[in-house]
Amino acid sequence: MTGEELDSGVRQELQSLPKTLAEDVAKNLVMVARLIDEDPEGAYAYSKIALRLASRVAAVREAAGFAAYAHQVYGEALAEFRAARRMTGNVELWPVMADCERGLGRPEKALDMAGAPEVGKLDKAGQVEMRLVAAGARRDLGQLDAAIVTLQSPELASNAVQPWTARLRYAYADALLAAERSGEAREWFAKAVESDRDGSTDASDRLAELDGIEFMDALDEDVDSLDEYTQLDDSGDSDDSATASAPVGVTEAPTDTDEDGEAKTEAVADADPDAETASGAADTPAAPDSPEAPGAHGAREQSS
Repeated sequence: MTGEELDSGVRQELQSLPKTLAEDVAKNLVMVARLIDEDPEGAYAYSKIALRLASRVAAVREAAGFAAYAHQVYGEALAEFRAARRMTGNVELWPVMADCERGLGRPEKALDMAGAPEVGKLDKAGQVEMRLVAAGARRDLGQLDAAIVTLQSPELASNAVQPWTARLRYAYADALLAAERSGEAREWFAKAVESDRDGSTDASDRLAELDGIEFMDALDEDVDSLDEYTQLDDSGDSDDSATASAPVGVTEAPTDTDEDGEAKTEAVADADPDAETASGAADTPAAPDSPEAPGAHGAREQSS
């Protein structure tokens, strides 16, 4: 890792720093980008280092904001996004800033931002994100019908597949399902599956769930089969115990007679002074955005 992996625009911003410092900051930002989806806590830690080294660089403040957002530290994320916006004058962070307000329990503020003049300055992708945030805020307030209406748009109705299409269709399907309109929800989950080329949603699982399809973990199935086989094997052993010969290392003692005149046999273990016994079993390891939880990038999706 050299830091050259960063976007050219970010590298250009870092040129305002001394060369060695710029390289160190770049490497930390690369780690933020690599970890933010799989390890938000790790990404957050690297962002704090970059922020300590170069807090006056807008790209660093923005990266720190997204890392805090992914780590669900919404107050800190909002502060960093505001700082980045002051430095650049760019409005592209407006939707995620509004979503931070949702994360802080202020859906009304998010709705205010959805109606602000800044929304008109967003590109198409940004406007779709803002629509998703606004619908989520409506759901936060228990306004399901309003959330459904908010998502209805030309972008939703379009047959063209854009980067935001799957998430928009998914959010719409999820809102319909929450409103107990399961037939329509199934239709839109199916449309979300069709447009979800990179698996950014779990639309296929939700569709299968509505269709009553259950998936079984292959590993769990193997374990169950092994348990069943072991039980059958143990049962077979117990059935044969009456006629089976004594185990190796065990001899039968001479037959004795009890008080009722019935014969009785005692099993006596062969003595072996060097033998040791062991007991116990090895422990078996335990098996391993709600869609309303924030994602690492962009605005939060809605869920039931």
